[in-house]
Amino acid sequence: MAQGGLSRLAIARLESAGIPAAPLLRRAGLTPEVIAEPDQRLSARSQIAFLDEAAKALKDDCLGFTLARDFDLRKVGLLYYVMASSQTLGDALKRVARYSKITNEALVFGCREGNNLTLNLSYSGVPRHSDRHQIEFCMFGALRICRVLTGHNLVPQHFSICHHRAEAVSEMARFVGTNVTFGADTDEFSLNVDARDLPLVHFDPYLNELLLKHCEATLAGRRTGMPQLRTRVENAISSLLPHGRVIAEDVARSLGMSKRTLARKLSAEGLNFNEIFQELRRDLAVGYLADRKLHVSKIAWLLGFREVSAFTHACKRWTGKTPSEMRPASAY
Repeated sequence: MAQGGLSRLAIARLESAGIPAAPLLRRAGLTPEVIAEPDQRLSARSQIAFLDEAAKALKDDCLGFTLARDFDLRKVGLLYYVMASSQTLGDALKRVARYSKITNEALVFGCREGNNLTLNLSYSGVPRHSDRHQIEFCMFGALRICRVLTGHNLVPQHFSICHHRAEAVSEMARFVGTNVTFGADTDEFSLNVDARDLPLVHFDPYLNELLLKHCEATLAGRRTGMPQLRTRVENAISSLLPHGRVIAEDVARSLGMSKRTLARKLSAEGLNFNEIFQELRRDLAVGYLADRKLHVSKIAWLLGFREVSAFTHACKRWTGKTPSEMRPASAY
């Protein structure tokens, strides 16, 4: 579940463009009544679907980035104030990693210190391949928050996003200050390790103590559990596809179990590895083909096919159509 703040930002953008949001909400399985209630939580999957619909209606293929660049940071709510009242940037990032699930259970933030200070994102209970706009909003929004809270124009040492785009987006690179790498293994950006000790301009120890107590109490009251096995398998397969042949043994190893254990657990849920693999490939193919700038040969490679002909045969098996026939008449 998610608090829906990002959906409300998208609705405000739709309204400013004179585009009715209600039909788009319905297509995503949401209602205006749910969105109108600030305390009403909504499905993270529905939010992802709604952002896709809004991006198409607005003809903004970079909607997540656009919203992250322009919105009032205070609309992040509790999490923003927890970060802003912290003493240093390192403290703030550790706290967003611990408390982000309070506002969006699907997004998992991680903070890693070593030769640099790294913030990474992953998904829990939601297939990573289903999203572009929410993850881009969070990535670019997090960097913007780091800059505002420190008063420094921080430039990451690297900035990477898992999903693919047909071509480099120069506007994103200008915002970040360095190249944005798409099709990476992880969603993350790294800052110079010295950024960890940068003082925050709104440091307030008394407010921070109050907010931390509230967050800990909220966290303790939340029921947590492992994400669905199918979603974990899909996310593992997605990261391996462009690297060549995906085998169950490698996926099982990435999930911390043996191939036999994985097969047994899938069977207990009425699933098998090959079906998940083929259905995921099909869903990814549909998504990639919607981007007319992506050449069919590149899509074949992204899906782990060594030859375009093999990809074509697979498309015919999945849908009865060739890749060119599967492409929509127009996109954005």
